[in-house]
Amino acid sequence: MGNQGRLDYRTWGVSKNNNLRQRPGNLARLQKGIGFIFVVHRLDSASFKLSIMKSLLLTLILSATLTGGSIYDFKVPGLDGEIDFSKYKGKKIMIVNTASQCGNTPQYKDLESLYEKYKEKLVIVGFPANNFGGQEPGTNAEIKAFCSKEFNVTFPMAEKISVKGEDIHPLYKWLTDQSKEMAKNVPADNSKDLVWKSFLQNPVTWNFTKFLIDEKGNLVAIFHHKVNPMSPEILKYLN
Repeated sequence: MGNQGRLDYRTWGVSKNNNLRQRPGNLARLQKGIGFIFVVHRLDSASFKLSIMKSLLLTLILSATLTGGSIYDFKVPGLDGEIDFSKYKGKKIMIVNTASQCGNTPQYKDLESLYEKYKEKLVIVGFPANNFGGQEPGTNAEIKAFCSKEFNVTFPMAEKISVKGEDIHPLYKWLTDQSKEMAKNVPADNSKDLVWKSFLQNPVTWNFTKFLIDEKGNLVAIFHHKVNPMSPEILKYLN
């Protein structure tokens, strides 16, 4: 039988911007936490079209599940067990990327003070990450021991993730996408607005950037890594 109407074996993938890209090899796998890689064998044209349609539908479903349409869709491994964000409905949520060997590491103390003072209406979730300066090199067990011994941290801490780049965690992809949406509403009339707009377009540039989500799951504020957790800039959202 000839090869007319058939296709050579390929592995294809849908990237995070939904572009179809050909990849060599014969293993299908999840890529960067988002998108679904599917395999096309040697098929006739009709079977190929049907396979593509089914695969694309599955891709959309899986992509929505992995990236999360809402903060409440996310469940992440924590240092003390799973962290289920759906359990925080009705509370404000502050999400912070943390590190143990950073100049901002003392902010752990103020984050704990903030949590203790407002825990009835606020939950803080720390996400250790080694993206900046290699300042979180430890294992999850080492991070847990450090936070407990040095700062008596009691707010939820997730296992170490990546908060930027090619391997960004889906939750941080969701946060940065939400921040970029906020940036669209910032005018570009003066230099101050331009600086703020630029920050919202790329908010996570160092350890201890803070995202604040309201009681309904909406991102309402992002604070620079130098903003102290007990500063009036943050407290005005809680008082």
